[in-house]
Amino acid sequence: MVRDLCGRCAILEGMKSINSFFSVLLAAFALTPLSAEEPKLESIFNGKDLSGWDVPKDNIWFAVKDGTIMVKNGPKKRGQTLWTSKQYSDFVIEFDFRMGKGTVDSGIYLRNSREQIQIGISGSLKRDMTASPYISGKGYPVEAKRIKELLKPSDWNTMRIEAKGKDYTVWLAGEKVMNYTSASAIAKGKIGIQLHGSRVMEIDFRNIKAAELK
Repeated sequence: MVRDLCGRCAILEGMKSINSFFSVLLAAFALTPLSAEEPKLESIFNGKDLSGWDVPKDNIWFAVKDGTIMVKNGPKKRGQTLWTSKQYSDFVIEFDFRMGKGTVDSGIYLRNSREQIQIGISGSLKRDMTASPYISGKGYPVEAKRIKELLKPSDWNTMRIEAKGKDYTVWLAGEKVMNYTSASAIAKGKIGIQLHGSRVMEIDFRNIKAAELK
């Protein structure tokens, strides 16, 4: 009987200890701030025209058809950039792109024309550097991973770019492929779709969405 009572006491004490542990754990969770919510992406391309974008004068490079921005060089192989009318500080942009004819050399400018995320063949390296950052004066400081496995050269691809302070992060097909901290990143500016000159090329963009990060 004494042994049974001692056993029961030990069990009760153990249960009290477990309850105390969970109480402390729950209190810790209550005091820990939740992670930042997923930013709410909103369309910045209406699928009908280039409202909300700074269209170049005498535009022959950017056309809208069937919910797609069709980008291609003119007869003189001149390049051009389609900028958002809005300026962004910290932001996320997500979009679909599809490479077309020619040697595709495009990209997304991040707040200025000196820093971009490459899409297609690098003119300097002569190879595909999709999802890698190009920084003026530095070239390609890092190279995105697993692009050969993830990139669909003749089909639609989904890319997501996060520019937070000086940090750039890129996802391709839902997989994180690149992170880079740029010492020369500026605090605020427009987002641009780049069309490189001195070549014949075509690339399409659709489902362009963005969100500012708090």
